[in-house]
This record gives sequence, structure tokens and C-alpha cells, in this order.
Amino acid sequence: MINEIIKKRRSIRSYDSTKQVSDEQIKELLEAAMLAPSACNFRPWEFIVVKDRDKLNKITEIDPHTGMLKTASCAIIVLLKPVADSGRAGEAMWQHDGGATTENILLQAASLGLGTCWCGLNPHEEYMNGIRKLFDLSDDIIPFSCIAVGYAAEDFGSRGFYEESKVKWV
Repeated sequence: MINEIIKKRRSIRSYDSTKQVSDEQIKELLEAAMLAPSACNFRPWEFIVVKDRDKLNKITEIDPHTGMLKTASCAIIVLLKPVADSGRAGEAMWQHDGGATTENILLQAASLGLGTCWCGLNPHEEYMNGIRKLFDLSDDIIPFSCIAVGYAAEDFGSRGFYEESKVKWV
């Protein structure tokens, strides 16, 4: 049976701006993020938690796909720092690590009754450079994703997407 939290997770684009996510809840999301699998355990991630309304609004100017931040309680920006060439297989897997840590945040948020929306920043140079400038980040830091977090303005319920036609059994 599929875990109900996985079914419950949805991309939420409208939040109840009267309810705020607590710092304890945010720390739980970040702990879940840091429990994600990472190739060769490089863990190339860092995070920015954005609660400042002016900064949230500026992000929406940088990336037009982040309009939901206008009502979200906060945003978590996943940053990645690719590992220098060490000759180990995991060094080239930083994008996979970013996807895993982002998904862990989404699932943990759903388990806490929070809504989220994953907005990709990488590989869009314009978005990544805008985030670097807004938060004074060095060029070797990759702004990977921006996750809106808050209480959904409405309940969308669970859904499923299994499509047998997309599966080849061998």
C-alpha cells in the first residue's frame, strides 16, 4: 500500500497568510532534508530559510514561477555546492542529491499538515544569478530549488497517478 503522506503531497499555490509555520516545524523540515540520500555521502547542500516578506516578494520578481510566495509563510531555498574533482563517483551527482533533499522537505511538510510547492531554480542562469545577488552568494553556490511552505488555503485531498502504460515489465 502506498504511504498516505505520498498521496497527500500536492503542489500548493495558495496559502492561508493568517497562519504561520513555526521555527520548530521549519527545523523538522530541515532535519528531514539532511536525512536525504547523498552520493558518497558528500551532502553538498545548504539552506536559506526566508521569512522576510520583502525578500519573499523579491524572489517572485526574480522567478515568475514563484508567485505563491506572496501568500506562503516562508520559503526554503536549497543550495548546492558541487564537490571538487576528487575522482569519486559521487562528485557528479549533486543534482540528484538536490532532488532527494527537496523531496524529503515536501514529504515531511505533508506529514506536518503543511503545503509546499517546489520551484526549480537550476538550470535557469537568470534565476540562479538573481538568487545569488539577493542573498550575496558566491558563484560556486548553485541555487537549486525554492520551496514555498505554508498552510494551504484549501484542502485538495489525495490523488493517484499510476499509469500502467508507462511501465515496461521485463
